[in-house]
Amino acid sequence: MDVAIVTVGNELLAGDIENTNATWLARELTERGVNVVRVLTVPDEESVIAETVREWAAAFDAVLLTGGLGGTPDDLTMAGVAAGLDRELELNPVAAADVEATIERILERRPDIDFDLNVEWYASMPAAATPIPNPEGLAPGCVAENVYVLPGIPEEMRAVFENVAEDFGGTVAAKTFYTPQPEGAMADPLARVASRFGVRVGSYPNREGTRTRIKLTATDEAELAEASSWLVENAGVELVEAGEKSE
Repeated sequence: MDVAIVTVGNELLAGDIENTNATWLARELTERGVNVVRVLTVPDEESVIAETVREWAAAFDAVLLTGGLGGTPDDLTMAGVAAGLDRELELNPVAAADVEATIERILERRPDIDFDLNVEWYASMPAAATPIPNPEGLAPGCVAENVYVLPGIPEEMRAVFENVAEDFGGTVAAKTFYTPQPEGAMADPLARVASRFGVRVGSYPNREGTRTRIKLTATDEAELAEASSWLVENAGVELVEAGEKSE
């Protein structure tokens, strides 16, 4: 399953907020065996969101967008998704009922709130979309075709994702090794294992330079096991699989 992640927000592009959502989603999807093929951050511009959705929904099995939901002028993600899928943006009655109930609970706890919480701001989504409940906040997510729209607040994004997590799965498997040798010492054996077995290879030195992390990824577990065994035997340096202890 090939999945793309789109994070929406001018504040992300400006560096005002760290983009933890992209990292969390990529890790969560990878652990489920999903192949994350793209990660992109786009501004709060309806046309840019629409163009990205139009292109990527056709190219990949699923697209996840996070951010830009709510009631402020820069919350344009739902409108962009609707335009990208050639659908109208409309008030969803199921989402509206959920938002109304949430607003009532908020006002019970905060009777001092003296501004309007407009249901339409939070419950409008592409026509015929399926709402995804948001147990941690006001704006629900939605699914339209193969496009999943999630809130941008990390706690809300994770809670909404959990409601659709079972939609994501795949056969991607990985093994991670560590070596005390510098990254350059592994260049030749890593090139050979990639060519010989067709696995994806990653090499990541840590900041202190005390060890290098090696990651092999494949869509076939038997192929991954064979490639891993070959690398351990032919690396020419000490390799310890993650979770094991070196002697």
